Amino acid sequence: MNGFTILRSVQHYVGKIRTMRNEIRTQRFMNGLPADIRKDIGWPDMYANGRHIDS
Repeated sequence: MNGFTILRSVQHYVGKIRTMRNEIRTQRFMNGLPADIRKDIGWPDMYANGRHIDS
């Protein structure tokens, strides 16, 4: 394994962590909105099993 492969693996891992943190932050924000607004935008109905349907 050369240095480039290790760097790429670390970058991939950091990217996954960043994505997870952003998803958690979004969920907290959305859950903090009033219930009527969440209903109007379809939160959390547009999510199935914790993943977005378009994913």
